[in-house]
Amino acid sequence: MRRNATPPSPSDWLQVESLDLEGQGVAHDAQGKVVFIEGALAGETVRALIQRRKNNWEQGEVHEIARPSSLRVPPRCPHFGLQRGACGGCKVQHLEPTAQVAVKQRALEDNLAHLGKVKPDQVLRPIEGSAWGYRHRARLSVRHVPAKGVVLVGFHERQSRYVADMGSCAILPPAVSALLMPLRDLIGALQTRDRLPQIELAVGESSQPDGTFGPSVALVLRHLLPLPEHDVQRLLAFAAEQSAIGLTWWLQPKGPDTVHRLGGSGEAGMDLVYRLPEFGVVMPFKPTDFTQVNPGINAVMVGRALRLLAAKPDERVIDWFCGLGNFTLALARAAREVMGIEGSAALVERAQANARLNRLEQQTTFAERNLFDMSAEQLMADGHADKWLVDPPREGALALCKALADASAAPKSTGWKPPTRIVYVSCNPATLARDAGLLVHQGGYRCTHAGVVNMFPHTAHVESMAVFELD
Repeated sequence: MRRNATPPSPSDWLQVESLDLEGQGVAHDAQGKVVFIEGALAGETVRALIQRRKNNWEQGEVHEIARPSSLRVPPRCPHFGLQRGACGGCKVQHLEPTAQVAVKQRALEDNLAHLGKVKPDQVLRPIEGSAWGYRHRARLSVRHVPAKGVVLVGFHERQSRYVADMGSCAILPPAVSALLMPLRDLIGALQTRDRLPQIELAVGESSQPDGTFGPSVALVLRHLLPLPEHDVQRLLAFAAEQSAIGLTWWLQPKGPDTVHRLGGSGEAGMDLVYRLPEFGVVMPFKPTDFTQVNPGINAVMVGRALRLLAAKPDERVIDWFCGLGNFTLALARAAREVMGIEGSAALVERAQANARLNRLEQQTTFAERNLFDMSAEQLMADGHADKWLVDPPREGALALCKALADASAAPKSTGWKPPTRIVYVSCNPATLARDAGLLVHQGGYRCTHAGVVNMFPHTAHVESMAVFELD
């Protein structure tokens, strides 16, 4: 039960019709009002503890189940639940994993149909992998609780600013989950334990002297006061004890630009890496860089995107929102030229460095653009590309899609031609649907394929991929 000034009240029996994009059950009461129910599954008959009441909807949590879904399963993690203090890192551990994927696929199709008025010619088979131990990136909160004499390290409680009292985590890699209790003891022994609000986690690999790759776990400690020598030595000793997993400490005294490795220079040679073995690509990254939380699924996703794009040796491709080069460098193995475009000069510089490391600088170029303020003129100035790869943040690529539609309507005398195929990788089905509607109804494209990528098992997050062909 959430902390709430007004005690919740139980509802009448409700028939749960579906799950929404937050993983909540959706029902209607006897007056037709929508009721969102945490912990309820489609097909169940439940009573809910109603905690929020609005004119058109109510929201609550499962109180009693008269008829459970056949897809309801016992959560693996002892810290998952709806009760006070339950961890909020997962939303749907109570739903069978393959059913989670089906719900996400339905959410994608519904968004495309209702928001974009688009129906793909073919639904792609979902990309999915292990549902456990997958999360290689996480932000863990830290809280010293003097009244209880403990330090808590973990995710926040469900819909709360409090830190969950968790001793393990089933979605973190086992070696990292095993660090949670030792980290509590370590932070509790530091002199600055009251001024350490979070630890950011990044798991990758590191290159070894013999040319192989070994495990690497980076922990970025956010600290609000300078660390005394006592604390520094404690941190270094802890890292030495965890040398088998390649643990390193990084410190963040202020903003992200201040992150540096404890006991090292923090230069490129000390970065973590992830690999795309299918394409012979090695990607160095710093622990605060944006990379996918699920590297195994990312590798499969990149492979599918490239096969769907089907770039040929004589073609030019543009990779919009290229980041560190996750798709760009793999594409450079197939196409004549790949142009990576990002909104940050620092990211462009990093992507260029990664291209040089992989000896792909001859096949790649990079440029900085404001991707949320694109125009048809800027689009045409960057030249014709046979195909596009688009991988935007949650806000989507509305300005880019509008610029494409406008440029496509320009006189043919300009010599510019729109791409014949676009692969759009999305982390938000609503903005994908919006952009798909624009591409189809104004840009002259047809949506040929769409499907989900289960990047975040046990959460309501929907990652997806769609393909657009010029009619």
